[in-house]
Amino acid sequence: MLCCSIVTVQAQDRTPLQLKQTIALAGVEGRIDHFALDSAGDRLFVCALGNNTVEVLDLRRGQRIHSITGLGAPQGIAYIPEPDRLFVANDKGGICKIYDAKSYQAVGEINFKDDADNVRYDDASKRIYVGFGKGGIGIISAAEGKIIGAIRLPGHPESFELEKQGHCIFVNVPNARQVAVIDREKSEVITTWKTDGALGNFPMAFDEANHRLFIGCRTPPKLVVLNTESGNVVASIDISGDPDDLFYDSKRRRIYAICGAGKIDIIEQTDANTYKVFAKVDTANGARTGLFVPERDSLFVAVPDRGSQAAEIRCYQIE
Repeated sequence: MLCCSIVTVQAQDRTPLQLKQTIALAGVEGRIDHFALDSAGDRLFVCALGNNTVEVLDLRRGQRIHSITGLGAPQGIAYIPEPDRLFVANDKGGICKIYDAKSYQAVGEINFKDDADNVRYDDASKRIYVGFGKGGIGIISAAEGKIIGAIRLPGHPESFELEKQGHCIFVNVPNARQVAVIDREKSEVITTWKTDGALGNFPMAFDEANHRLFIGCRTPPKLVVLNTESGNVVASIDISGDPDDLFYDSKRRRIYAICGAGKIDIIEQTDANTYKVFAKVDTANGARTGLFVPERDSLFVAVPDRGSQAAEIRCYQIE
């Protein structure tokens, strides 16, 4: 279902995001959390946290084709093309459920005891990393669907990023007011960094080529840029309130901050140390999660059910 929308853009003449598709999520209530994409199959998987479901969307047809039910506040999700599996991390009980992505039938589960949250997949090692509980990242063998290790942290992990050319994992630990740096060969924290007085560091993105880590903070709302070679803060930019997802677009040298205050903030990277707000695109109140797909030049954004506002997924074409 294609539709048009008025997009308000500030501080520039051209519109950087064009709404190209809206997919309704009738009956889906409450918060919507993170996404995963089956690129070959044109399927988008959406954690409907408040609805206790994962919604499966067909992007070719622009419609929902299935709901995986019986979950406990699903938060994080990863789709693994081979062996065609979905890994869904749940807040309630800390269960990471494993599904066959063709039949949507459960084929296994891993019990992290409490608050299984963000999920990341390392294609090189075929390992899945899951943040959980009061301070840990679990390591799962994707092929076996079994836990093979865990890394201790000083608090509950929120968003985290894996180095591709190195062995570090950068982790937001907001309760400890720090970013933890893990050596994944040693499976331990090797250093911690501060975020220049800004708190509530939940979302994160990574520019590995320029050794820059982008941290979205909520109190006050700021984008903090860290140098991953030194841990130093190199920039701090005011952004809209309640950021929960953050993405780096290396092609255009931009950062997209999806903010629950009803904005997508687009920050331009002039060079590794220089940043400015390029545009602010209106979305909807509470729309704070999504997925950037660089190979499609697309940004997906979740709009939750709230009052007269019905739940939906919006797909923006990036100009």
